[in-house]
Amino acid sequence: MRSHEYCFFLLPKQEVACVTADATLRQTLERMEYHRFTAVPILDKEGRYIGTVTEGDLLWHMKDSEGKITFENASKFMLKDVPLRVKIKPVSIDANMEDLINLAKMQNFVPVVDDMERFIGIVRRSQIIEYCEKFVSKESFNTSS
Repeated sequence: MRSHEYCFFLLPKQEVACVTADATLRQTLERMEYHRFTAVPILDKEGRYIGTVTEGDLLWHMKDSEGKITFENASKFMLKDVPLRVKIKPVSIDANMEDLINLAKMQNFVPVVDDMERFIGIVRRSQIIEYCEKFVSKESFNTSS
């Protein structure tokens, strides 16, 4: 399958809560809290996908700072200095459905990038499962008839 076959899964960039690498820890925490997400994509100034920051990344970074970083002074520290412990891999818009599913097996969402590595949106694992569920339901209906 070519990319156009899974594009209907794509949640476009405009609808995804993202942060930029030059955001502060406080801005990142507030964005995650507001949207109730445990992970958000990080973009550079040109809109290229850099990685995904998780709550765990932020908490471990604060812990490892030995008390230097607190919630009160988080606006003085930059997201770009936070080590990303989990690598959320993107898929190219030209990838096939199998590549997308293989990543979705290990990630809650799959960032999608264009041929210049610019972030264009995400595909949520839950959408893929719902799509596959329809085929399973049809198959079990057909075998029980």
